[in-house]
Amino acid sequence: MPSWTKDPDRIAALSAEEFYVTQRSGTERPGTGKYLKNKEPGIYVDIVSGEPLFASSDKYESGCGWPSFTKPIEPAHVLEIEDRTHGMIRTEVRSAHGDSHLGHVFPDGPRDRGGLRYCINSASLRFVHRDDMEAEGYGAYLDQVEDIA
Repeated sequence: MPSWTKDPDRIAALSAEEFYVTQRSGTERPGTGKYLKNKEPGIYVDIVSGEPLFASSDKYESGCGWPSFTKPIEPAHVLEIEDRTHGMIRTEVRSAHGDSHLGHVFPDGPRDRGGLRYCINSASLRFVHRDDMEAEGYGAYLDQVEDIA
């Protein structure tokens, strides 16, 4: 298995919004993320470390304005941390190896799929299409990706 690390070169190449979201725990404006309406088969990885985070087969339309997933593709790669900012108590989601802020997880997801909604900023992700997964080293996750047209 590859080694996932916080890559300084990738951090230096981030756009202003990607940097703000991943390194400063920011949030992109709702409805603006490039992956919100993506329905292609593949996986979403941390834009900084490349560690696999979510599969397209676990993505669903929640109506919240950000890409939503029912579960991580690799639970050990997603950390859940209590977040008491902005006068609220929430659960922040961060990548384990890249330490990137991804978004938050809420207990209002589809009950028949575990009941969780991982509400994730597109700016923290890079999408790897199913057709490219093997070549990019993510072949072990092909069995977790299906068409979701």
